[in-house]
Amino acid sequence: MMSLIVRQAVSQDIPGLTELMYTYIVDFYQRPKPAAEKIDQLIDMLLTHDQGIQFVAEKDEELVGFATLYFSYSTTKADKITVMNDLFVVENERGNGVAQELFQACHHYSNENDFAHMAWVTVKDNYRAQRFYEKMGGTTGDWINYSI
Repeated sequence: MMSLIVRQAVSQDIPGLTELMYTYIVDFYQRPKPAAEKIDQLIDMLLTHDQGIQFVAEKDEELVGFATLYFSYSTTKADKITVMNDLFVVENERGNGVAQELFQACHHYSNENDFAHMAWVTVKDNYRAQRFYEKMGGTTGDWINYSI
């Protein structure tokens, strides 16, 4: 069995990454399936590294997870930040260290590229993710997230 490789996504990953993203969106979060053009545009944008970046986890030449960082700014820090919007691992690889490796790749990227901090959110009933983020050293902040 080959070892796990975590790396920045490249154009050759598009078919596998697209499949993973649909599993994440439709199966895991039970949201409507976005149009293929929308997913293609999002992946293409992330491959340019202008507004964000994606990392993939590969095991035995198959993608088993991904993480997405978007680049933003914090007025209160007067500096640039990363927002880890996604961290997803296929079900049969959960608990095998894949999420930790993806998280560390995002954190390392944020530090190495002089971002003030890395932030992330998860849904309020995803207790497994909350335990994971606490294990990784994350703490809840003073802010409450809203969306419209």
